[in-house]
Amino acid sequence: MNTSSNNVVTVRPAPRFDFNSYREFRDLIDKALSGAGVSCLVIDMGEVQYMDSAALGILLYVRDRAKATGREVELANCRGAALEVLEIANFPRIFTMR
Repeated sequence: MNTSSNNVVTVRPAPRFDFNSYREFRDLIDKALSGAGVSCLVIDMGEVQYMDSAALGILLYVRDRAKATGREVELANCRGAALEVLEIANFPRIFTMR
């Protein structure tokens, strides 16, 4: 699911964010980044209860894809196990987290 407001698009991964969600999430990201005037992509992690290393790879793909088109990526509402995984992988150093 994604929403858009003032050049910011928000995308929400499934509660189980893993390899099986790669294709669907990638399609959402590609659609979001194809919009004219989009300057920032926010990935709302609020519903994510589980994520694996494939999800980390997906997030890196998103960052690289957005950066190549001059857009920013932010991670929002990270908590619980998802936040732990992101911190262990040192993602707060490479993503803006709010």
